[in-house]
Amino acid sequence: MIKTKIVSSLEKIFLDADYDSYAELKSISVLRGERLCFQIMTTYDTSDGTKPYIAPKFKPTISGELGKYANLRQVMNVPVAFTTHVAGIDDNYVRTEPGLFPDVLRPLYYGGKVTFAKDVLNSVWVEINIPKDCKAGNYDFTVAFEGGESGNTVSSINIEVIDAVLPDEDIYFTQWFHADCLANYYNVEVWSERHWEIVENFARTARKNGINTLLTPVFTPPLDTAVGGERRTTQLVKIDVVGGGYRFDFTLLDRWIDMLNRCGIEYIEICHLFTQWGAKHAPKIMATVNGEYKKIFGWETDAHSNEYVGFIRAFLTELLSHLKARGDDKRCLFHVSDEPHSGDEENYKASKNAVADILKDYTIMDALSNIDFYNSGIIAHPIPSNSKIKPFLEAKVPGLWTYYCVSQPLEVSNRYDSMPNWRTRSMGMQMYKYNIAGFLHWGYNFYNNQYSGDPINPFYEQGADYAFPGGDAFSVYPAMDGTALESPRLIVFYEGLQDIKAMKLAEKLTSHEAVVEVIEKALGKELTFETCAKSSKTMLCIREAVNALIKANL
Repeated sequence: MIKTKIVSSLEKIFLDADYDSYAELKSISVLRGERLCFQIMTTYDTSDGTKPYIAPKFKPTISGELGKYANLRQVMNVPVAFTTHVAGIDDNYVRTEPGLFPDVLRPLYYGGKVTFAKDVLNSVWVEINIPKDCKAGNYDFTVAFEGGESGNTVSSINIEVIDAVLPDEDIYFTQWFHADCLANYYNVEVWSERHWEIVENFARTARKNGINTLLTPVFTPPLDTAVGGERRTTQLVKIDVVGGGYRFDFTLLDRWIDMLNRCGIEYIEICHLFTQWGAKHAPKIMATVNGEYKKIFGWETDAHSNEYVGFIRAFLTELLSHLKARGDDKRCLFHVSDEPHSGDEENYKASKNAVADILKDYTIMDALSNIDFYNSGIIAHPIPSNSKIKPFLEAKVPGLWTYYCVSQPLEVSNRYDSMPNWRTRSMGMQMYKYNIAGFLHWGYNFYNNQYSGDPINPFYEQGADYAFPGGDAFSVYPAMDGTALESPRLIVFYEGLQDIKAMKLAEKLTSHEAVVEVIEKALGKELTFETCAKSSKTMLCIREAVNALIKANL
């Protein structure tokens, strides 16, 4: 007999879980212009003695006025061998044992049918894009499966559309885009026509999910690369060494920016100008010298050598001149070096000072969690991790961003497979309360193992060959046709971004203090970066409280 039940998008539905342990979602409210997601949990219960040889497949029938805006996908499972960090866990994880985790959303097979697996749980992901001009009111949304001898099932939810439009304003959001990983996985030449098609597909999916700032490989980004090693060259800017000087060709960069414009991506994040973890060396720079295409700078180059400093200053001068002519220079954000640590202050300062005068009118920002870099004036725009953000909040750093990665396993929000979706979504309300201007994450599509020694298959190696907890290195999967398959983790984070927009709308109607008050009342405690929601019910109640505040003050 087939069984279905509508549950929240915040639930992770495991194959071997108990059907009755998941609470049914009977109603939810949403703003006009918002994307609403939930799941239809499915199973084929053989306890009545019916045991079909092949898993049956049924086509869903959607009824209700919002049905025409709905898209259904099957939630698929992937193996996760490395689930948690060596630093330990807290009490806000869903599972920490290796196993199969629901993390890939793919289109329905068999002409739009859903497969009902025997005696295990699966789910169908429902996405409804509420139009901005949708009439306010209550709508019934029903999904029916007709199973013949297997029985019929109908699942319904009441959706209240509130008479207010979700604001368009976005915070800065970047998840680092790895063009080399796409070339490797699809076995195409870098910047071939097919590579450009795939890159644009992945960029469009990024923008759909709130990413409005894209890491731009003017050089091959010096990220997650072993000392002395290399990543596949993805350098957009062509360079000729001519008579002791340099000639730059920005044709491919122009094509990249034109792609960003088509995708609706607003900000151009120029890749780091010096190596990761200390700014001690030059990134890999390729150029044509006397007709030969070769590396002219790299790990063997001291970051502060006259040769490299002369080059990078010439490059930035020409780059800004070109971008000004296009009208795009003010869209740019710049990096010196990723995650410098204590002891790296002098190296980082020297590297930044080498280009500071040229970039004086632009934002230079880097992920780092040592407040000394800010207090000493070395950097004006630090990006601390959410686990180390407190002193930066106390210092009232203007326009503060935050990030998380492999090193944030305790108390704070993150996106590991082993963490619940309500913990991932909690980042939205945290960023709202503390007026965080932007969010950075390093892994949109990092399909390499640690230090980029080898490419990996993301469908088999969620943890990049035991380098990172599953879910840290990427949030999209490469489909066979060159498009990106979303993960629920990516979408749930986007739901957190929508929460920020709703909270800002509520603030305009009331006050920041009033919004925080209703959030903390629903949460049951003070909201900090160390206090995440502990259940799907709590996170949904928080958003419902915000929606109620909006509705009451229209």
